Amino acid sequence: MTPIRRDAAFREFAALVVAGDVAAVSRRLVEMPDLATAVAGDGATRTDSASFFFAEIKHYLYAGDTALHMAAAAFARPVAELLVASGAGVRAANRRGAQPLHYAADANHWNPDAQAATIAYLTSVGADPSAVDRSGVAPLHRAVRTRSLPAVQALLAAGADPRQPNAQGSTPLHLAVQPTGRGGAGSEHARRQQAGIIELLRQRGAHPDDRDGRGKSVLAAATSDWVRALLGQTA
Repeated sequence: MTPIRRDAAFREFAALVVAGDVAAVSRRLVEMPDLATAVAGDGATRTDSASFFFAEIKHYLYAGDTALHMAAAAFARPVAELLVASGAGVRAANRRGAQPLHYAADANHWNPDAQAATIAYLTSVGADPSAVDRSGVAPLHRAVRTRSLPAVQALLAAGADPRQPNAQGSTPLHLAVQPTGRGGAGSEHARRQQAGIIELLRQRGAHPDDRDGRGKSVLAAATSDWVRALLGQTA
């Protein structure tokens, strides 16, 4: 049975994981092997979030998260490899249904090479690029929303469906052409990432005429002139 940890020891271990300290993580696993498979019994809530926030990766620890979730969020592939070798479940889901690959797809902090390497590793050992959380969101949807072209590239290379709808029926291209409020939206960096994502998704078969759950096309969802130009339609 997977152990549930409601103690400071798990948070301290998570901090070592997030820091990418392979030697310290290895020592702690020798002392407490169950940490590799343990799930957090508590985590960030609306009334208590600061205690569970890791500023260096701009990510929270939530109830149900495993150490591998946090390694994925930190893009710490060497630590992820150690945890998997120690028995961590690559498809373990937290209370929101998110698996480690969902966290690896987020771009809350920017380290594109490490992010792509972490995604490639997780999918190579069995992570499902099409897995959805309880809100119907797959890793590719997260990568698009946080404007990470390297993550989108890595997920597509691992077999993610470029036209997979989320719970609302929006495809990755629908998400790519709309403002999301994520990934530094509006910045020049985010705009470059957005343009690259749109072009890549189209290369992989996504189409401006694709419809969401309400029948709205990608083209109709695009409101910016420059995005419509990328789709081959001028205002």
